[in-house]
Amino acid sequence: MVNLHLKLFLLCSLLVLASGHSSRNLPVISFDEGYSQLFGDDNLMLLEDGKSVHISLDQRTGSGFVSQDLYLHGFFSASIKLPADYTAGVVVAFYMSNGDIYEKTHDEIDFEFLGNIRGKNWRVQTNVYGNGSTNFGREERYDLWFDPSEDYHHYSILWTENQIIFYVDNVPIREIKKTEAMGRAFPSKPMTLYATIWDGSDWATNGGRYRVSYKYAPYVARFSDFVLHGCSVDPVEQFSKCDNAPKSRSIPTGITQEQRAKMQQFRKKHMQYSYCYDRTRYRAPPSECTIDLNEAKRLQGFDPVTFGGTRRHHSKRHHHNKLTLNRFTAI
Repeated sequence: MVNLHLKLFLLCSLLVLASGHSSRNLPVISFDEGYSQLFGDDNLMLLEDGKSVHISLDQRTGSGFVSQDLYLHGFFSASIKLPADYTAGVVVAFYMSNGDIYEKTHDEIDFEFLGNIRGKNWRVQTNVYGNGSTNFGREERYDLWFDPSEDYHHYSILWTENQIIFYVDNVPIREIKKTEAMGRAFPSKPMTLYATIWDGSDWATNGGRYRVSYKYAPYVARFSDFVLHGCSVDPVEQFSKCDNAPKSRSIPTGITQEQRAKMQQFRKKHMQYSYCYDRTRYRAPPSECTIDLNEAKRLQGFDPVTFGGTRRHHSKRHHHNKLTLNRFTAI
């Protein structure tokens, strides 16, 4: 009964959420109200306030947690403080997936935080998969205007029937619109939310050149301010409890003019990679891409080989099943 009342409260509070409002206007839940431990034994530590959790990576294992419900669309957010100092090879992920249900046709929406050597900043990577399209990554990578290991910052995902927006501290950094060109590659099936920390030495830092050094372990990622603000779905019947709610009122949509200006400024200053401009992977931009000539020129100056097409080589996308790696890999 308590869970039912909580879900009704979350759904009703969506009615007062207008486009462009920050996640701070949304109700924050405790860890136990929305999440359960996924793996890692005592590498997951719930703080006394019940609203904050630490997950860590050491030589024995990583750790992670998962939402108790499946969701079909919504707004999902957490405040995260990343490990400091030497973090090469460390991956902290905050993402949605249904790979445990749809093994060959799964959907995914990713925030991946990629650690670095001492003196170099963490990088943030976003990605989207739909209907098992794991051979076609839609990665973008950025640095940030702050050090994410010094304090907590908000990272949010808005997922609707027609768009996906990634936010950092309530600033939209990427918008993906469902288009005919994407076909069935736009995430469309119910997903659960995950948070994990794990060893990505083989690829995360300079293509695997710099690996995790466990003399700096444990690496601790801190999470708080949990927002699970979506339409929960029955995992057996696949029935959404928001089916009868007006879509324009139950889920926030759109980016305000002010937010769009901030997003464009962020991308101009901080985007380091976008699959749409990668000439080593694609002879022509994928059909769903909208090419910004200013973006193309800046990225070409940043990396003339990747974005200028001056040298072509075969590039293989290594897709990592985070759930499998985290659950079964121990070093």
